Amino acid sequence: MEIDRQEIVDELRGRGEDEAAARAERELPEVVDTDKHADLLHHLGINPLDLIGGVGGTFG
Repeated sequence: MEIDRQEIVDELRGRGEDEAAARAERELPEVVDTDKHADLLHHLGINPLDLIGGVGGTFG
């Protein structure tokens, strides 16, 4: 699945995680392949299903 990097950055900033948002901007391409970048997304605390309104729900 592909997600626009800005959606990830916006999600992180919305959580008050500005450092993680900056890292996402530096390290992720403009269009993020969730399979290819799964490790970085995990480290950033991003569940791609949450961004597309999937059934994954949120976890903390």
